[in-house]
Amino acid sequence: MAGFNPVSLRLLSQQLAAPQFKDPAEVVAWFGAMQAQDYRGMRWAVEMRTCRPSSLAFEKAYNDGRIIRTHLQRTTWQLVSREDYHWMLELCRPRALAGLRGWMHSNGIDIPDDEKWRMQESLAEIVAGGRCVLKEDIAMALKQRGVCITDQRLSYHLRLAEYDGLLCSGDLHPTKRTLALVSEKIGSPIRMDRDEALGLLARKYFRSHGPATLEDFIWWSGLNKSDCRRGITLLGDEIVPIKIDGQDYFIHAEARTRGFRSGRVLLLPPFDEYLIGYKSRHVVLHPDHSHKAHNKSGIFYPVVALDGEIVGNWRPSEADCGVTIFKAGVSLPGEALQKEIGRRVF
Repeated sequence: MAGFNPVSLRLLSQQLAAPQFKDPAEVVAWFGAMQAQDYRGMRWAVEMRTCRPSSLAFEKAYNDGRIIRTHLQRTTWQLVSREDYHWMLELCRPRALAGLRGWMHSNGIDIPDDEKWRMQESLAEIVAGGRCVLKEDIAMALKQRGVCITDQRLSYHLRLAEYDGLLCSGDLHPTKRTLALVSEKIGSPIRMDRDEALGLLARKYFRSHGPATLEDFIWWSGLNKSDCRRGITLLGDEIVPIKIDGQDYFIHAEARTRGFRSGRVLLLPPFDEYLIGYKSRHVVLHPDHSHKAHNKSGIFYPVVALDGEIVGNWRPSEADCGVTIFKAGVSLPGEALQKEIGRRVF
């Protein structure tokens, strides 16, 4: 792959240039997991990577349980496909649970096992048969059962129920998270051994994010270095090592190298995989401008990309998207910008 452009390769891998999929669920499956911190932004993150963005197609896939929103990597929100949910939860649970326990400890909250199991029995009964149960519905039902619980403690119980494979996302709500039973929404688990899961996670990451580093994979997956190295090793010749500015990167052997066209403007939502999925963000974002794309607390902003380089910000709440450019000397092609504004369904 001599003479390749790492930016254009990332655009192709990320399905941001010449997208290959029509179905939003196929996009999520391609990535393995997609950051879903921003409830509205997650929809555009998936839709913009399809051949023809459609909010209705995303909603159908979500409501049918082919796209699931849950907490897995780094104890934050991700979208995963129905087929990947069970094995990925099994793989990520130990470290995610350790992170959650750390948060609970820092907030002075301890939930004994006997309390957890009693609560999960109640949650299973309350949520059963519902596809769009809100947190406030659960709180009200618990109160009717004589269970008085703070909002914070209930939040931790709901997260523990996620990690135990009891609860997952319900139907899509305009503004709020809903809950459903995993057994009703997703169905029976797909089992695989740990090595098979590590290899599959590595495959999904490097084919959707390449070129990327080992450190990128560790950051994205939330797994330890030895597990991530093992995942890469298991793929053998599927993963190709390459050098970029003297640093070691990996790319999938079947990565596309054609399909990129210059002059393309992209309006990326906050927490998009194009930035949050890497530690090596300098490939597409100059370090001097990193504070314009995210703050030190891990909050990512909506950004504008020109030919894959992050050059500005935009405001989803405004009809004209309120585009501002922070890179000196850059001007966006007017026709390309208007095309992207007209294409968005966010």
